Amino acid sequence: SKYEEEKYNATIAAIPVGNYNQALEIGCSIGVLTGKIATFCNHLVAIDISNTALTQAKERLKSASNVEFRLGGIPTAFPQGNFDLILMSEVGYYLSMEDLLLTRAKISNALNQNGILVLVHWTHFVADYPLTGDEVHNCFIDQGFSRLHHSATKDYRLDVLKKLN
Repeated sequence: SKYEEEKYNATIAAIPVGNYNQALEIGCSIGVLTGKIATFCNHLVAIDISNTALTQAKERLKSASNVEFRLGGIPTAFPQGNFDLILMSEVGYYLSMEDLLLTRAKISNALNQNGILVLVHWTHFVADYPLTGDEVHNCFIDQGFSRLHHSATKDYRLDVLKKLN
């Protein structure tokens, strides 16, 4: 969709330019953003809770040897290892506040010094979601991260954070 395409382009533009050795995408869905991120990452772990979405993502990116797909939800299936870049897009508001706080701790532990965290979430109220996009983002602000970028449209919010020591 036009919304998704604009959001993905804004997300990529907001990420500090560079080559990231180890990256993690939480909620990769069908792999559209994954493909864009993979171009500047040596190794990208892409996780999603939907097997259907992962199947499409694997097919879409079958030629991308640096992408490793995993089935699972956070915080329970949070991948081991350390990362220079972590993206969480359109996932946080599905979590309870308890699970979001657990996820925040896992992200903080997994991010290398000066690591980059990218958060992108729909900000309209949805009755079925435990949290709003703003609640998700605000949970990370001033919690061991400095904000490098913030932008918001009428539909979504984008924050790029850097891990403080």
